[in-house]
Amino acid sequence: MTNGIHGAVYQSEVRPVSVQNPQPPGTWRYCGNQLLRWRTQSGMSREELAAATNYAAATIKAMEQGVRMPTPRLLDQADDLFQASGKLSAAKNYLRREKFPAKYQDFMDREAEAISLWWYEVTLIPGLLQTEAYARSLIGKFTPPLDEATVEERVAGRLERRSIFARKPPASLSFVIFEAALRMPQVDKEQRLHLLDMGKQSNVTIQVLTYDQAISVALNGPLVLLETRDHERLAFSEGQSVSQLTSEPEVVSSYSEGLSMIRAVALSPAESARFIERMAEEL
Repeated sequence: MTNGIHGAVYQSEVRPVSVQNPQPPGTWRYCGNQLLRWRTQSGMSREELAAATNYAAATIKAMEQGVRMPTPRLLDQADDLFQASGKLSAAKNYLRREKFPAKYQDFMDREAEAISLWWYEVTLIPGLLQTEAYARSLIGKFTPPLDEATVEERVAGRLERRSIFARKPPASLSFVIFEAALRMPQVDKEQRLHLLDMGKQSNVTIQVLTYDQAISVALNGPLVLLETRDHERLAFSEGQSVSQLTSEPEVVSSYSEGLSMIRAVALSPAESARFIERMAEEL
């Protein structure tokens, strides 16, 4: 969960979707299909193209299937090999690395437009409240490892999401953070002070759920509920193998009840600020 909302897949029905099989960007799929067509037309095998361009055959396959972004170098080399007269090279202008994995794009779109957001986290600082250093410590240690350029893009994308705080009209944003998340080693003094600053905004509420007030629903995992401009409520859940964003009334109702129970037993915003301030002074 270190690399998405930590991560999200949108479904209009309450049907879990494996995060291992998200739909890749359309530009990747179209470009990969064109690469496949030009290679097939030329009579060259995938293995021969791999040898000629110094890529693994499995990498060529992933690019042709659109699950991996075709690289500019491969497109230029393939354009020469297949005598495509610039048709493959031209695709470089339309390809870009996504700031978020494809499986998160729909959630990010809805988050950016949300008029209300309620978020409870168990072990991580909510993505919207993360400092650059904290975000980098999570994304930089993602498994499997990401290359440096991707880490930088993901960090930048996460920081850009914070524009929701300055949006007009302002969104109503409510966060509850379990004490365990605040005590993780990655949470330095800067991150704790950042939480205090964010909590001072009139449209932001930050509460802490302490160990001694933990209830069963709070130990089952994070809960996120958002309301769109059309006043549709969506519930989001994320696990290691499955992520889901749904408008199913039963799920939304369950999340709403769970978040209400957690907020009721958590420290008040003022008490939470003092709690976080004391923790910051410890460092």
